[in-house]
Amino acid sequence: MKRAIIIVLDGVGIGELPDADKYNDCGSNTLMNIKKKIPSLQLKNMCLLGLGNIDCENLYEKAENPKGFYGKMAEHSAGKDTTTGHWEISGIWLDKPFPTYPKGFPKEIMDKFEGEIGRKTLANYPASGTEIIDKLGDEHIKTGFPIVYTSADSVFQIAAHEDIISVNELYEMCEKARKILTGVNGVARVIARPFTGTSGNYIRTKNRKDFSLPPISKTLLDYASEQGFDVKAVGKIEDIFCNRGITHSVHTTNNADGIEQTIKYLKEDFSGIIFTNLVDYDMLYGHRNDVEGFAKALEYFDDKLPDILNALKEDDILFITADHGCDPTTSSTDHSREYVFLIGYGKRTLSKNIKTRLTYSDLSATVAEYLRINGDLEGTSFLDEIVK
Repeated sequence: MKRAIIIVLDGVGIGELPDADKYNDCGSNTLMNIKKKIPSLQLKNMCLLGLGNIDCENLYEKAENPKGFYGKMAEHSAGKDTTTGHWEISGIWLDKPFPTYPKGFPKEIMDKFEGEIGRKTLANYPASGTEIIDKLGDEHIKTGFPIVYTSADSVFQIAAHEDIISVNELYEMCEKARKILTGVNGVARVIARPFTGTSGNYIRTKNRKDFSLPPISKTLLDYASEQGFDVKAVGKIEDIFCNRGITHSVHTTNNADGIEQTIKYLKEDFSGIIFTNLVDYDMLYGHRNDVEGFAKALEYFDDKLPDILNALKEDDILFITADHGCDPTTSSTDHSREYVFLIGYGKRTLSKNIKTRLTYSDLSATVAEYLRINGDLEGTSFLDEIVK
């Protein structure tokens, strides 16, 4: 009964990629820059697996005899967003980045969207999600017009107060936007951003929902489920993959919930894949440049890592990685073009420096070889380097 467990710490990069200058991300290094700002940050359990031994300007404790395998991975695809990173982890490369809209969405897009929903909209420019509801929340409540905004990422975000536009109606608006935003305007994600509260005290709720483009070709998840394996998704994985290739899924409210749901799946008996996204690093701390919050969230995961390791079965292999960077120490509040770390462990795996992999897809190739999944996936397996 073989299983692969992939846990993505969303936004936890480990140093700028060689082409970071093209993305205005020179100097970004999420993990190391946080450590520089908060020297007391200790990730002892991750370091026992080899986090401090990864080949880079590494500030974390180096293990004399690491328990796990460790290295870092470069992003082959163009872009630095959640969808691109997760798709590459699952075996897909993108030649072109998803479109972004630094000046807002074209008039023809907004006219069509407003015609579909039967009302005008507010904003239509890049903004912080928390700042824009503070700025336009009162006008939204007065007019009933949803707030549309974007960021440096490929997203079309719709914010609405739950008492003015119900969550279900907001989701319907997002579905209409998703049908419009295709082709050259095919943004990676349309995101529902409901909020509650009163003037000066608006708060985003847990009812966020992502409406992603479907993967452009079959992923590791598609091949796994087609060949009889269980694919259990935790967090926003099902949104990122449009629920494709997923046999069981559970939405989560935060990182703590995501970790607990992962452990619940680990305690079940099945063959296949557990794929978890822990989004708080990116959503709550990276985009808000909250260095202290980011560090505490890393420490929380590190404290819970022994519980995950103790739940592993004999033939499980755990892979812990990220999908891009989101350095909270830089002036930018957006994702950063970075390498991602990779540490892993199994009761039958070796302590091994797998060095720098040329693509995140090496992870999917390794999982496919381990589970004997046949499919046309990018990447090169490193299974022979880590198994006994």
